[in-house]
Amino acid sequence: MLTVKKLLIPIAFLALLVFLGLSLSNKSQAPDITFTTIEGKKISMADLKGKVVLINFWATDCPGCIKEMPDLVNTYNTYKSKGFEIISVAMPYDPPAQVLNYTRQKSLPFPVMHDGFSEMTQAFGGVNLTPTAFIFDKQGNRLQRTIGELDFAKLHQLLNTELAK
Repeated sequence: MLTVKKLLIPIAFLALLVFLGLSLSNKSQAPDITFTTIEGKKISMADLKGKVVLINFWATDCPGCIKEMPDLVNTYNTYKSKGFEIISVAMPYDPPAQVLNYTRQKSLPFPVMHDGFSEMTQAFGGVNLTPTAFIFDKQGNRLQRTIGELDFAKLHQLLNTELAK
C-alpha cells in the first residue's frame, strides 16, 4: 500500500507538468466566424488567413475606446498595405444608429460591425469590457488579448515583427 502511494505522487506531478506544457504550447486559434459589417459585407476569419488581424471590441460611450480610435486609424493606415487588418466590433448594447454615425463622422477606414446579437462577444470568450483587443498572427493563432487601451508603441513593435515573417 505504501509503495502505491509513493508512486501516485510522482505520477500525478508528472501528469500536471505534461498538462501545463501542452496548455502553454497550444496557441489559441481564432474562432471560425464571419463578421457582417454595417455596410452588409461579410468577412470570415478564414478570409483573413495570411494577414495579421486585430479584432477591436469597443463602444461609442467608452472613453478609452474613443481615445484610442485615432491611433487605431493611424496604425491601420500605416500597416494595411503590409498585410494588417482591423475588424472593429461595436458592443451589443451600443445603439446601431450611434455606431453608424460615429463610423461615418470619423471616416473609419477599417471594417466596422455591430454585434447586435452578441455573437462575436460570445465567440471571443464572453467579452464584456471595452476596449478589448485580440491580435492574431497570419495563421490565425492568438498572439495577444488586451483589456483596456492598447500600448501602440508595443503594438507597432509586434506588427513589425509579425509582418516581416
